[in-house]
Amino acid sequence: MTSEGRGASDPPALARLLSVSPDAFAADYWDQKPLFTRAATLPGRFDDLFTADAVDELVTHRGLRTPFVRMAREGVVLDAGRFTAPGGLGAEIADQVSADKVLDEFTGGATLVLQGLHRTWPPLAEFTRQLMSDLGHPAQVNAYVTPASERGFDPHYDVHDVFVLQIAGEKRWRIHPPVHPRPLRAQPWTDHRRAVELQAQNEPAIDEVFRPNDVLYLPRGWIHSATALGGTSIHLTIGVAALTRHDVLHEAIAHAAASESLRAALPLGIDLTDAATVGALLADTVDDFARFTGAEPAPAEPTPAQAVSARLARRVRASTRAEPIAPLATTAAATALHEATTVSLRRGLGARFGPGPNPGDVSLVLPDKTVTLPAEAADALTQILTGHTVQAGDLAGLDAASSLVVARRLVREGVLVVR
Repeated sequence: MTSEGRGASDPPALARLLSVSPDAFAADYWDQKPLFTRAATLPGRFDDLFTADAVDELVTHRGLRTPFVRMAREGVVLDAGRFTAPGGLGAEIADQVSADKVLDEFTGGATLVLQGLHRTWPPLAEFTRQLMSDLGHPAQVNAYVTPASERGFDPHYDVHDVFVLQIAGEKRWRIHPPVHPRPLRAQPWTDHRRAVELQAQNEPAIDEVFRPNDVLYLPRGWIHSATALGGTSIHLTIGVAALTRHDVLHEAIAHAAASESLRAALPLGIDLTDAATVGALLADTVDDFARFTGAEPAPAEPTPAQAVSARLARRVRASTRAEPIAPLATTAAATALHEATTVSLRRGLGARFGPGPNPGDVSLVLPDKTVTLPAEAADALTQILTGHTVQAGDLAGLDAASSLVVARRLVREGVLVVR
């Protein structure tokens, strides 16, 4: 084991961020309290994920546009025109990041924020996909690049959990307990601005100088602010949009639109200003909702649990992206496919097995389309959905020639990738 309590089968991305076992993290910290970890007790460094050179490359060579980049000074977000400009002949779009303007603002004390790095920087894209798989919740990554001795943003809380990875330089963080624990996404810190300001004046729960490769886990709602020390500070913030019981309830209520009794109008003349009347109505509605969610569905209809599960799964898929595929390379790979070529399901695709439109068909349902195959491919699709690497000519239930045909089709459809 690389650290106390860690095993070889632990979630690989999450385990990189912890000095405790993932099980201990889930039981004692997740959604409950912060965990600050010094680099010396972690499995390794984060140079493979992000560096100062990566910042310069993204600003100078990648043609980033807003909202993938923003800047702030003393907690105030700068107008985009102060750090963006047209890109010249053939790239006249006006909101492209300008290295010259970024330099001017940065040397003047502004913090540079590179947003959505899980989309624009390949090492972080792959790491974030794995972390989302480990956590079961959507995640995204920003980088905060702060000049020496400058404060980025005022004390505030986030409406998502975060992992903070210090990449370069040093930064002093002050962290205070919540004034509004476990906020929902529609409950920003500005709703409690005065309470946040007062709490930030109290003794912090954590007051530490972060150094390269230190990591902080911070649940949503915990108040924080940070100041760079002595030189440029770079840290990554991995935001985790944790799904909640409120999300489950929201989707269950949305599904309850199928209940005729819950769609019934309230009585004529009802006095909605009377608390007792509304209380009785609420109790009756809750009972009706419980009966609906516990009832046996009609034949071929999903159970309430299945319907809510599908709705939540769609929300997660809408917040994440599958493993990227290169159109030209994929086309060439499909053409060159042979029986010994190894392929596997594209990571993060969110595919599921389903019946075909006709009795002799089966389907692979994807977020944006459905791939239909003959029924004899059912075992092959089941095998593919395990995620295991297989040979293109050795799919379950098919002879070598048919297996190759199915594999080639699924590579072209962006379902399988060559490994």
